[in-house]
Amino acid sequence: MRQRRWTIHFFDDSLYPENQERLVIQAAPYGPEWLPGDADDLPLTMDEHVQAAVDCYNAGATVLHIHVRELDGHGSKRMSMFNELMARLREAVPDMVLQIGGSISFAPEDEGSDAKWLSYDTRHMLAEITPRPDQVTIAINTNQMNIVELFDDEDIEGTSIAKPGYYKAYRDMVVEAGPDFYLEHLTRLRANGIQPHFQLANMAQLETVERLIRKGIYSGPLVLNYVAIGGGFAGRHPADLIEFIRRVPDGAVLTIEASMRAVAPMNAIGIALGTHVRVGNEDNLWRHKGERMSSVEQVEQMVKIAHALGREIATGQEAKKIYKIGEWYSDADATLARLGMVPNRRPGRRGSMLRDLES
Repeated sequence: MRQRRWTIHFFDDSLYPENQERLVIQAAPYGPEWLPGDADDLPLTMDEHVQAAVDCYNAGATVLHIHVRELDGHGSKRMSMFNELMARLREAVPDMVLQIGGSISFAPEDEGSDAKWLSYDTRHMLAEITPRPDQVTIAINTNQMNIVELFDDEDIEGTSIAKPGYYKAYRDMVVEAGPDFYLEHLTRLRANGIQPHFQLANMAQLETVERLIRKGIYSGPLVLNYVAIGGGFAGRHPADLIEFIRRVPDGAVLTIEASMRAVAPMNAIGIALGTHVRVGNEDNLWRHKGERMSSVEQVEQMVKIAHALGREIATGQEAKKIYKIGEWYSDADATLARLGMVPNRRPGRRGSMLRDLES
């Protein structure tokens, strides 16, 4: 019998903003797939990296999704640069949740090269960054990641991705994240007190995470993004978005992530339903067709949408509490209970499992 007794419950008053968590806005302002000139607000120097974080925080973002760029414009693979940026961010934006992008840099070195995620060993090194981040994002299961599938010609006109070689590289990109990777990566993150932030492409990956929890392989808060970028990941159909929201456990923390001009409408749905949102030039360059929009302006747009619906914006300290930064659980039973999921099947128990009542 399939045991899928986990879901976000919506009550008659669930859409009232006063009953929803304050909105946590993730900002992704480092756009690792773009090159300088593709967007006006891509940081290049270390000072610009730090200023991008400060500007997004001042606009209302409380989670920072981090990549690092070398001075030649390409994404950095040097842990020394991650260490330097982390140290400076701890000083500049101490109240932000600092989240390292687990892909490091998937951008091709030049036109005609592959766009690919780095080796498992290199990605494992993210667990050793000092000072340590609050989170590292983690992919679950190897998956096609054709980020250009949902792009219109107008989305990339005049950018490096419009060049045939770069376009093909991103069209053919694959996320390598099999069990050999995620089992070891989760172990290393736990050992270093770094919370994994699950980047999930579809329902099958969510079910894999549930199995990791039920087997006691992962014991901690379930903080995740629904990544609706197409090309092997979820698409933009609102019914799929709402079903994913419905299937996430009550105790999880869910953020909506989309691409290009679908970011605002997908996030508007998420804000109304009580989830959290992600914006920034890593995901989107546009306000309207033909009108550019910076990462800071995208954060400001989410603040306006939330205020129009009556939903309050989380402070940095509130975001850390919502994200349960620093929390870990002892075993599968404790994790299931904290997430509001029914317990594992007891030997000899038939039928549906129910939460145990204390005598």
